[in-house]
Amino acid sequence: MKKAEELLKKYNQEHIIPYLEKNEELEKQVLKIDFEELNKLCLKARNLRIEELENIQPINAINPDKLSQNEKEALIKKGTEVISENKLAVVTMAGGQGTRLGHIGPKGTFKITIGDSEKYLFQILADNLIREGKKYGVTIPWYIMTSKENNQDTMDFLKENEYFNYPKSELFVFVQEEMPLITTEGKLIIEDGLIKEASNGNGSIFASMEKAEVIKDMEKRGVEWIFIGSVDNILLQMVDPLLIGVTLNDGSYAASKTILKNAPNEKVGVFCKENGKVKVIEYTELPEKLSTELNEHGELLYGESHIMCNLFNIKALKRAATQEMQYHIATKNIAGVSCYKFEKFIFDAFNMFEHISILRGKREADFAPIKNKEGVDSPKTAVELYKNYWGI
Repeated sequence: MKKAEELLKKYNQEHIIPYLEKNEELEKQVLKIDFEELNKLCLKARNLRIEELENIQPINAINPDKLSQNEKEALIKKGTEVISENKLAVVTMAGGQGTRLGHIGPKGTFKITIGDSEKYLFQILADNLIREGKKYGVTIPWYIMTSKENNQDTMDFLKENEYFNYPKSELFVFVQEEMPLITTEGKLIIEDGLIKEASNGNGSIFASMEKAEVIKDMEKRGVEWIFIGSVDNILLQMVDPLLIGVTLNDGSYAASKTILKNAPNEKVGVFCKENGKVKVIEYTELPEKLSTELNEHGELLYGESHIMCNLFNIKALKRAATQEMQYHIATKNIAGVSCYKFEKFIFDAFNMFEHISILRGKREADFAPIKNKEGVDSPKTAVELYKNYWGI
């Protein structure tokens, strides 16, 4: 306990000390915190400004509609071989709660009505993977990343629903890493006798997979390609032979499927190149002049949206797991207290590679997210897209 007290005094967090007595969990928390990093991030947050973009260029996406039938078939064949040889695994990011949907519990346990039936988000993904597995004669290893906040609820839910008929031997759950929340005055927050933490963004997935020995498990199974997507897109094409084929053909170690923005002000991050490296610019950081520019085809020059539809070679995962990734900073109001939340974003891994493949998808076939209770990206809009796609 003495070492924990010394750390707290050194970094002006003495208000935590009274809670240390007979609290081993709190002591463990204190000892694992990188206070130097936390101080630097807090200082950065107080002086936060939008970074200047340097040498920005649009990125070229492969448009399947412009490929010949022979080209497309050859690429699909390459991807099909990977899937049929059971060299593909799928990772679902499911660490969030359904708060914005008015749902109590993990987002994957949210239920929607499709035609005459009701389905949970986890159920839709499981059905998709089972269907695709049968098509290729394999059972696809499925890894689900939860958070400390929702891990137990997720495990209980999946067990109660018998894993939606997904083979238990091929379904694995691991927990995302966390970072302490800190007030805008630089103080750690105590809640129920422990330091309040929050998941540290989808970009921590690589380190979390390494820590949970997920990557090691994939290697044992002979997995070479890993699709990573989110739990809330009910049209997510997790098993996409064309995307795999394009990536193999390009000799890339990473790839992403995009959709074209439907308007300059759509709130999505967009792909570009900065100083020759692939980058995703958040919609809040894209200058208005660039957001409205058109190319010779009349399309938005910076219109390729990142829709969390990513593919990585296992070598790329291993590399990303050992590299430092930057933290992005958001100011949140937690129980009436203004505090900083530090998050890593998965797309920041793209600049680790000389080239990544970009394949343009279609909104009506690839993107039906459920994020808001009503309006844009709500259950209503997502279900409509889902029904149209499947002809329900």
